[in-house]
Amino acid sequence: MKIGVLALQGAFVEHIARLRSLGVDAVEVRLPEQLGDLDGLIIPGGESTTIGRLAVEFGLVEPLRQFAQQKPVWGTCAGMIFLAKDIGIDRQPILGVMDIVVNRNAFGRQIDSFETDLHIGPIGDIPFHAVFIRAPLVMEVAEGVDILAQLEDGRIVAVREGHLLATAFHPELTDDDRLHRYFIQMIEKA
Repeated sequence: MKIGVLALQGAFVEHIARLRSLGVDAVEVRLPEQLGDLDGLIIPGGESTTIGRLAVEFGLVEPLRQFAQQKPVWGTCAGMIFLAKDIGIDRQPILGVMDIVVNRNAFGRQIDSFETDLHIGPIGDIPFHAVFIRAPLVMEVAEGVDILAQLEDGRIVAVREGHLLATAFHPELTDDDRLHRYFIQMIEKA
């Protein structure tokens, strides 16, 4: 199995290290031709505007969109924004492949970042300690999108639509590898 991590900006090094610790061939992706032999892709957290701008500059938007229509892709934090069909503004490049409405920076500035324990059904009963850094929030999901995790007040922070996965938080910044294992299982079943 070979999983790429979009390495334009953001927390790609941490995702690669986690995948490699699980025995996966993990590679950095910066150019369209690097998508060809991948089984799956992670779009990491970072700054969604910068990721979108660089994806345009490197000719990646359409190749990424085509990849995401066929193979498993997981977007974390900014990656969630990049996957969404609607982020409330038109001037930022996105892939628009996941039928969700996302509010960018829903929790405020860097100082408003937080950590909390979440129940994420598909990975088991033990709570997942989630790290939210200038995180987005899923405001709406279309039919066919499964809600995997919500905050105590009901706000949606993890979703899955078929072979697409999105989390508003940063699983790569914890010692818990269950979400990475879950994504690997998604790829194995694809």
